[in-house]
Amino acid sequence: MRMGPQQAGGSGSPEYSCSTGICFRDRYHTDAAGFEPAIHSTLKVMPDRMERDESMIDAYQKHAAEREAMGVPPKPLTAEQVIKLVALLSDPGENGPEAAPETLVHLLENRVPAGVDEAARIKADFLRDIAWETVKSPLISPEHAVFLLGTMRGGYNTGHLIGLLGSDRLAADAAEALIHIILVFDAFEDVQRLLDSNARARRVMEGWAEAGWFKKRPAIPESITVTAFRVEGEINTDDFSPAGKAWSRPDIPLHALSMLENRIENPMKTIADLKDKGHPLAFVGDVIGTGSSRKSAANSLLWHIGKDVDYVPNKRFGGYVIGGKIAPIFFNSLEDAGALPLECDVSKIRNGDVLSIHPYEGKIYNSDTGEIAAVFEIRTKGLLDEVRAGGRIPLIIGRSLSDRAAGFLGWGKPDVFSRSEFPSEKKGGYTLAQKMVGRACGVEGVPPGAYCEPKTATVGSQDTTGPMTRDELNELACLKFKADLVMQSFCHTAAYPRTVDVEMQESLHRFTLDRGGVALYPGDGIVHSWLNRMIIPDTVGTGGDSHTRFPVGISFPAGSGLIAFAAAIGFMPLDMPESVLVRLKGELRPGITVRDVVNAIALFAIERGLLTVDKASKKNVFSGRILEMEGLGGMSVQDAFLLTNASAERSASAAAIALEREPVTEFIESNVALLKSMIEAGYGDARTLSERIGVLEDWLNDPVLLVRDDDAQYAETLDVDVNQITEPILACPNDPDDVRVLSDVAGTPVDEVFIGSCMTNIEHLRNAGRILAGAGKAAARLWIAPATRMDAAVLKQEGYFAIFGRTGARIETPGCSLCMGNQARVADNTTVVSTSTRNFPNRMGNNTSVFLASAELAAVSAILGKIPTAEEYMTHYPKVP
Repeated sequence: MRMGPQQAGGSGSPEYSCSTGICFRDRYHTDAAGFEPAIHSTLKVMPDRMERDESMIDAYQKHAAEREAMGVPPKPLTAEQVIKLVALLSDPGENGPEAAPETLVHLLENRVPAGVDEAARIKADFLRDIAWETVKSPLISPEHAVFLLGTMRGGYNTGHLIGLLGSDRLAADAAEALIHIILVFDAFEDVQRLLDSNARARRVMEGWAEAGWFKKRPAIPESITVTAFRVEGEINTDDFSPAGKAWSRPDIPLHALSMLENRIENPMKTIADLKDKGHPLAFVGDVIGTGSSRKSAANSLLWHIGKDVDYVPNKRFGGYVIGGKIAPIFFNSLEDAGALPLECDVSKIRNGDVLSIHPYEGKIYNSDTGEIAAVFEIRTKGLLDEVRAGGRIPLIIGRSLSDRAAGFLGWGKPDVFSRSEFPSEKKGGYTLAQKMVGRACGVEGVPPGAYCEPKTATVGSQDTTGPMTRDELNELACLKFKADLVMQSFCHTAAYPRTVDVEMQESLHRFTLDRGGVALYPGDGIVHSWLNRMIIPDTVGTGGDSHTRFPVGISFPAGSGLIAFAAAIGFMPLDMPESVLVRLKGELRPGITVRDVVNAIALFAIERGLLTVDKASKKNVFSGRILEMEGLGGMSVQDAFLLTNASAERSASAAAIALEREPVTEFIESNVALLKSMIEAGYGDARTLSERIGVLEDWLNDPVLLVRDDDAQYAETLDVDVNQITEPILACPNDPDDVRVLSDVAGTPVDEVFIGSCMTNIEHLRNAGRILAGAGKAAARLWIAPATRMDAAVLKQEGYFAIFGRTGARIETPGCSLCMGNQARVADNTTVVSTSTRNFPNRMGNNTSVFLASAELAAVSAILGKIPTAEEYMTHYPKVP
């Protein structure tokens, strides 16, 4: 039975017991005002109710030894463990000989999560009580307690430190700690109210205005010596973060052990040997980070090449990445983590080379020969500031805090930051994407190269990145989403969940509702298929999946760190990319589908020399740019999504498509009906859904769509005459850029066929069913995965499930299924025709060869057990109306 809103995250939440005898009620309760923190203090009841547990240290040390044997540090302490730890710190005399004082202090200092994790709350409350001397510990002095509060980065600690500004003994220490904390949010007003009565509060405000937090961090040196860790060819996010190990992604060091396991022999030994040279590693590759938006790819890489985050367990930042091409989402994830990504010609860099990077000079030298190995330009003006600040997100938050404090004091903005300005002169008009982003920024348009912070109206999260987003939200001290609508799906783990997946699904569902988000249920279907039903035309959004590409409006997909930022803060940082215009002309011939148009865009670009398949000196006109499309009048929104969705495979930053008002209006009307049915079915957050319904109904009352200016400027324009597509086009193994016409690959034996993913909608499955009807048992093993539970219900009612069943098809739970390959997988060493998004090596199965094609062509391939000729394909296609 599904949980209703109250069961999922409201006042009806049950208590749970722990061995200490202390029970916690959920940290939030629901009332007329919404979600508010429940007021309680664990530490106040602890001395009377706490039963000392002398086994905690033994259990922890056993766990640490087991993890050390695997080559990873222990997990961060849980809330229950921290309760026991603070009891031991209060009275270490009862600990026994195995609980050394330095061990207890180390655990409190370095093994408790930061932000608003429950364990952090317990730590912060304990340190507050030590500082005020209402609790005493022979191991931690009040001064040390204030220092440790200052290392907790933000969240529960900030209120305690502000309170300590009133302490005669510790006010100066508290002020110094607060100056270097940037995650203060509403606590800014608390300091502001104290200015007239508390000199230390004024010192805090002045310290923020002076950007003391930034000045304390070391500047980027003139030269940086590194050892090159080079991997040849294209390294995608599946290589950094294998889908089969998705369950371990929140456990960064453990997941990092699987990095490159499918690419090179014994990668961990290779890394260890390179580190023996005594320098930090710089990862080097021809094409780096294509594929999914998963932040886990950056997390894994930085675990091996980055530096520890002080006082935060199992998190690293920084590092150096040098690539001929770095995919835009991966580039952004590196920025967010404080790494220095550099794009340049890497042909002269070999694995094991000792390099000297000169960031201000823009050159990389081979330290052994003294020769220039590469020349680069820093991509954005503030990139070195981001590295110094420990990441783009800390820089944005900290800079905003400093500017706000300076403005309040009547000072000018601090001059320590490199600031981007809008170009003073505009060349030509604005593109559709530039107007959409402009509207989200409150201006007419945003030109390429300008830094901006558009409002994110819609944010999506899925379940293999969601746990990392949750961790990032906790670190950002987020207790309530500021983005208008944040949606969490469970499409990647619904079909074959492990125990850890079921636990994640339950906890993440509740976490989302607690913060005012919309939470789906396992089995509801694919994140994009749902999120697209919630978007507002001509608005900006983002999602923790590279295929979050809105068919109306525009989305800039991102890793989990930026998703957390957008959800928590309500806007996202953006260096506005250039746009490439694709003009679609003509009418589709019989048998040619929109999926063929997707591949035709790549084919026409290859013919123009704008895209190459070869990874060395890769050319890709779409990479890092916005792919804007127009033409094919009357196109449905569902078909438009195939085109915007597939911009991910072109490594585009985003996509936008010009549509006519009638199909968009019809789409929005159906979406309003769906959202109303969700509320009736007990989905939460009902208030968020109601507010979104209101906005969509307002748009329907005045259904106006933005259009590009006639003199809009584009980096390139590509004309695609669909009349010239005379036969289907497939992406060939194992590269979505390697597109060829059907006659080039006809006759290839096919072992398995997958029809599903976000690149198929209900009409595609109907077409596949019409082709399969009467065909008998399929010659190839056939998988069918509807995108949503609504599609599945309709297909079943219309009899298509019976057709699929007669072919021997395996009908999957609505969701991603084989597309990601993290659970169900095809057999090893097989050839597959798939409707999925991408066909990277080993993604769907080990040593597989995967062709990407339309649902219609996939169905014919299943019947024949081979890729058909054009004549064979057209023989079956007339069954499609």
